[in-house]
Amino acid sequence: MDVHIKKLGPGEMDQFATLINVFEEVFDMENLLGPDPGYLENLLRKESFMVYVAMFGERVIGGLTAYVLPSYYFQSSEVYIYDLAVDTPFQRKGTGRKLIEAIKADCKALGLREVFIQADRIDEHAIGFYQSTGGKSTEVVHFSYPL
Repeated sequence: MDVHIKKLGPGEMDQFATLINVFEEVFDMENLLGPDPGYLENLLRKESFMVYVAMFGERVIGGLTAYVLPSYYFQSSEVYIYDLAVDTPFQRKGTGRKLIEAIKADCKALGLREVFIQADRIDEHAIGFYQSTGGKSTEVVHFSYPL
C-alpha cells in the first residue's frame, strides 16, 4: 500500500480537519464540537505543535498530533504525542509505524531529546504497537484536574 507521511503547516486546515474526523471515528467520540477553524489554524502556525498525516493518494487515512515541551533540566525539548490514529480499514498495514518513524526522524534532526506517548493500560493493542516500534514503557499514574 502506497502511503506517504506529510507534516502539516499553516494553510493546511482541510487536511487537519480531516485528521480530526479520523480521530473522532477511531476513538469513538460522539458529537464532538471542536474549536472553530481559526483556532485550529493558529495551532498549525505554532512551532510547539506538530501534525503529521498519513496520505493514501489524496486521502487522509491517519495521523498524529504532538507538542514540543521545552525542558529546564537540559538544553533541549521533548515531544509528547497527544493523539495517533489510523482509519480502521487501513490499520495493521504499517501506517502507524511510518508515522512514528517520521516524527522520530524529524525530532532527531532538530536535536530534540525524546519523543513520548501514553497508552491506557487496558489498551493492549496500543501498548503492543508502541513496544513493536521501539518504545520503552515506564510505569506512571496519570492524574487529571478538570477545571
